[in-house]
Amino acid sequence: QVQLAESGGGLLQAGGSLRLSCAASGSIFSINAMGWYRPAPGKQRELVAAITSGGTTNSADPVKGRFTISRDNTKNTVYLQMNSLKPEDTAVYYCNADRSVVAVQRADFGSWGQGTQVAVSS
Repeated sequence: QVQLAESGGGLLQAGGSLRLSCAASGSIFSINAMGWYRPAPGKQRELVAAITSGGTTNSADPVKGRFTISRDNTKNTVYLQMNSLKPEDTAVYYCNADRSVVAVQRADFGSWGQGTQVAVSS
């Protein structure tokens, strides 16, 4: 079983930057992909950005060019660098991980952590 701990959220003004961290522990050998998510209309949560164990990344259209996902294998941690933040980025951000790359893309998980709150004021 994999345990994930999100951190790094905060309150800031539009245009600012923030870096979220997701530290993994436990059965990390089983992880093939990790992602960052946030709530979306009509969905429980939508994918913001994902990264595979091979380093392939993708991100949602609303954050392309502003958010970057990366990882530090020595720390078993995935990061979400958020630049040029907008008020509409305000949300609780969650990370999750799975053996299945498809599950990560679809946000198809049985459980979620508490997430980390990001609030952007105009």
